[in-house]
Amino acid sequence: MQMGMVGLGRMGANMVRRLMRGGHACVAYDRSAEAVSALGREGAHGAGSLADLAKRLAPPRVVWMMVPAAVVDDVIAELMPLLGDGDTIVDGGNSHHADDLARAARLAGRGIQYVDVGVSGGVWGLDRGFCLMIGGAAPVVARLAPLFETLAPGGDAGPAPRATASRGYLHCGPTGAGHFVKMVHNGIEYGLMAAYAEGLNVLRHAGAGTAAGTSDAETAPLRDPGRYRYDFDLAAVTEVWRHGSVVSSWLLDLTAAAFARDPALSTFAGQVSDSGEGRWTLQAANDLGVPAHVLAAALFERFASRGGDDFQNRVLSAMRFGFGGHLEKR
Repeated sequence: MQMGMVGLGRMGANMVRRLMRGGHACVAYDRSAEAVSALGREGAHGAGSLADLAKRLAPPRVVWMMVPAAVVDDVIAELMPLLGDGDTIVDGGNSHHADDLARAARLAGRGIQYVDVGVSGGVWGLDRGFCLMIGGAAPVVARLAPLFETLAPGGDAGPAPRATASRGYLHCGPTGAGHFVKMVHNGIEYGLMAAYAEGLNVLRHAGAGTAAGTSDAETAPLRDPGRYRYDFDLAAVTEVWRHGSVVSSWLLDLTAAAFARDPALSTFAGQVSDSGEGRWTLQAANDLGVPAHVLAAALFERFASRGGDDFQNRVLSAMRFGFGGHLEKR
């Protein structure tokens, strides 16, 4: 099958490579000419512009976008006059599901079909495959099945009607459904990551009883220092958890690998970004009246890691000083 890829970052480029491995013909475009040339040397047909990409595709054309959510509408606006009736635009980025509804309606007026695909797999997807969560009209999704089949990890087919799910891709429902499922997927990811991080932080501080502490009015003393005299090798702990433990996972694999490379994680500053899906998941939970305590805490911790709690902490210090003359410890 032939398709065009717009956006050749690590994920988009690896998707093109995996598709070419599977025998698909790919036309590739990116604002970076070097990114286009690199894939051209591997067998893709490079395009110098979106107009060039559209010309190189045979109708009915499939254009898959792997671009930041903030520029999706700009790319669609440029593509619309270049495409026609029966062509399909696929948004494989992390867009908001409400934006999918508006885009699909706008494109339908020109006979252009729209499919939203939540993609999970990151830089590892080239060899492992990509988990695909798909939204859109059933006939369009069915026509694109050869692409999904190649990109997904694969495996034995499960029972109908979820046969494709066991191979790593699923038509989740109508327009927006794919990005909605991916949104919640990423919200869960925030919570899982936070749980590992908090637990490992407890282990890291479990030797506090061996430190020479000073008692003062501003700090609650460690009640029984004798209970906390452990010096855990976190690289070894995370490694042993990977083998037979109920908390084993790919996230744990990545964590163990990070500790093996740098036990102090000294190359990281601890300022954790959020790309939007956690916020949208909480917004949906609020709209639906569904509690999401863990996801909220995980998201707010990311805000705090970037200094978002600095002012409120100064307010706390000011209040403590006001009612009790408590001075901050320097």
